[in-house]
Amino acid sequence: MITINANTDAIERAITDLISKGDDLTAPMKSIGEEMINRTQQRFRDKEAPDGTPWAPNAPSTEKRKGHDRVLEGESKQLAKQFSYSASSEGVEWGSLMVYAAMQNYGGAKADFPHLWGDIPSREFIGLNDDDEDEVLGILADHFSL
Repeated sequence: MITINANTDAIERAITDLISKGDDLTAPMKSIGEEMINRTQQRFRDKEAPDGTPWAPNAPSTEKRKGHDRVLEGESKQLAKQFSYSASSEGVEWGSLMVYAAMQNYGGAKADFPHLWGDIPSREFIGLNDDDEDEVLGILADHFSL
């Protein structure tokens, strides 16, 4: 699984404050994990990075190699489906289980990865935007308003 640290100061402060009060945050962390997976899958449907930047289209050589109208996550479309999260009282991590997820997210140059048929541009899908941060803070607030 690839790892991207998506802590923001506001989320980090909120979690630290809540942990110091001794509450078990596993339940809201599971809710956050589910929501972030939903948002990550939506990024695949929208073909855009967390910041809203559109993904680079497939190169003509990729289209020719794989056939026409292929979605960027591969012929099986498994990269857009194979997400998981791990939640505990201290936090949540989410990402893809697919071996090529890092190449999709970070990109790669043929010079560094000779097995590639060409350079692969970054098509970021893991991360937090301002709306995601607001949702995380809302989930944490809802947990304590019950």
